[in-house]
Formats: sequence, C-alpha cells, structure tokens
Amino acid sequence: IHAVGGILGALATGILVDPALGGAGIVDYAKCTVTDGVYGAPCGALEYNMATQLLAQAKGVLVTVAWSAIGSLAVYTVIAVIFGLRVSEEKEREGLDISEHGERAYNM
Repeated sequence: IHAVGGILGALATGILVDPALGGAGIVDYAKCTVTDGVYGAPCGALEYNMATQLLAQAKGVLVTVAWSAIGSLAVYTVIAVIFGLRVSEEKEREGLDISEHGERAYNM
C-alpha cells in the first residue's frame, strides 16, 4: 500500500506541477543561460514540458526502488547467515505457538 501510494504520489507531482494545471512549473537549470529570466519568467519556465519533470520523477522512483531492493537483500542475507530463516523441523512439527510461547493458540 505504501509503495504504490508513494510511487503514484511521486509521479503525480510530475504531472501536477504543470502551470496549465495550476502548478508552479519547473526550472531546468541545465538549459539556463545568462539572458534567461529577463522577461520576468524564471529560467527555463518559458519552454515548460511536463515530460521533463515526469521523467525526473520516474528516475527518482526507480532509484528508490533499486535502493530499497538492494538494502532489503543485504539485510535478508545477513539475517540468513547469522540466525537462519527457518526453525527446526521438530519445532515446526510441534507448532511455533508451543515452542516459542509455551502455549497453544487453538484448543480443538
């Protein structure tokens, strides 16, 4: 839920920043020159393109997903090496409620 909401929010920012939709627009500082901004418009705002900001937002989403995946894999690997990821077969057969907590969860 949080991942999908965050991704949609990040991408929607790239769309809703469009001045035609009431947004503030973006400034592409890579394209700015000394003469830009002379007519009262911020540098690069005269040639606004929604795709530029949407692409930047999409790149940010991809970097974040990759960073999270790599970090999660690292933590998963460390836990697997140090502690292991499974309980013993005996504890699994007995039931984790009894082996971990000393009580039954269901009395059937």
